[in-house]
Amino acid sequence: MEETFGKMPLIGEDAPHFKAVTTQGPINFPEDYKGKWVILFSHPADFTPVCTTEFMTFATLANDFKALNTELIGLSVDSLYAHIAWLRKIQEIEWKGMKNVEVKFPLIEDIRMEVANKFGMIQPGQSNTQAVRAVFVIDPNAKIRTILYYPLSMGRNFDEIKRIIQALQKADSDKCATPADWRPGDDVIIPTAGSCGTAKERVESKDPNQYCLDWFMCFRRESKK
Repeated sequence: MEETFGKMPLIGEDAPHFKAVTTQGPINFPEDYKGKWVILFSHPADFTPVCTTEFMTFATLANDFKALNTELIGLSVDSLYAHIAWLRKIQEIEWKGMKNVEVKFPLIEDIRMEVANKFGMIQPGQSNTQAVRAVFVIDPNAKIRTILYYPLSMGRNFDEIKRIIQALQKADSDKCATPADWRPGDDVIIPTAGSCGTAKERVESKDPNQYCLDWFMCFRRESKK
């Protein structure tokens, strides 16, 4: 089957398959990550200040993501040896109270830009030789669930990346939707009524765990954690 390069996969599509050499050994994606959520993210280059702050933050939050059954995979178009040298240097840097930071998740060597092109990470308007700051959230069925793209100059919001995982997992497990600025423990949105009868029942419901602002906008109360 012919591979398509340069086209960004879309939400709901299968994540592209790839094999790669990384700082943690070879990986075969998605086979090596069955049953796991995955955050695949790219950065423009090693030994750059914005990327350094991002890797320090991701590494510091790695256990938080593991608790959410989520694995991290980084990527840039640099060599494996450059990756190793940079990750060793990161351990010597202190920033925002983070120090002696060891990056234990895999960082893909992608000199030929094969993986980056499969995920549309090379965008000529920014650079022909560096990947933009892309984030792909991939579910345990290897489906693309969220896509974030940042310009080369702007560091990512890691609190939001973690919130995305939490919100997607909540929606999947409880068959609900999450409102603006939702956090774990906040009320969730019940799927919109599919008939006039159901809408009327919801609006008139005496269920103490449910309330409606209108027929199309009903919430379920959650216990604060």
